[in-house]
Amino acid sequence: MSEIKFSTEAESLIQNILKRYPNDRKKSVLIPALHIAQAEFDGWLSVPVMDKVAEMLELKPIEVYEVASFYTMFNLNPVGKCVIEVCRTSSCWLRGANDIVAYIEKKLNIKNGETTKDGKFTLRTVECLGSCGTAPMLQIGEKFHENLTFEKVDEILNTHQNLEKHCTYLDATTFRKN
Repeated sequence: MSEIKFSTEAESLIQNILKRYPNDRKKSVLIPALHIAQAEFDGWLSVPVMDKVAEMLELKPIEVYEVASFYTMFNLNPVGKCVIEVCRTSSCWLRGANDIVAYIEKKLNIKNGETTKDGKFTLRTVECLGSCGTAPMLQIGEKFHENLTFEKVDEILNTHQNLEKHCTYLDATTFRKN
């Protein structure tokens, strides 16, 4: 039995999603449960957290690890409160993504893949985010920031500077619907 304890709200969200599926289809809830877990536990999934998800869904832990390690939206190591993902593929590259990355690195005093010393930001370059017509772009949580300039990057960083909770791909409240 896992020592990890979800909040009542998070556990309730997972249980409500489970109700939508037959008992032999609990694995269908795995991705939403991982999103909820990641939002609940500081923006990343530790092994004990994944073990708790496995326990809740009556899955083998390896089934949870396989899914969590396959999808880049799940963080398996601690990250900053805001993970900045800058698209690095063709359209963004041609329109200055490398300059945007260099600017962010200099501004935050970190390199790609690193987290600021204060734990506020993690910077990553990623494959196409599907916003080629508005390149260069970056994503923080669910929000796209497009047609980037250095000035826009400054605004984005200032906006996210003093957040109390993690910017996740999906906030647990996403799963309250229905």
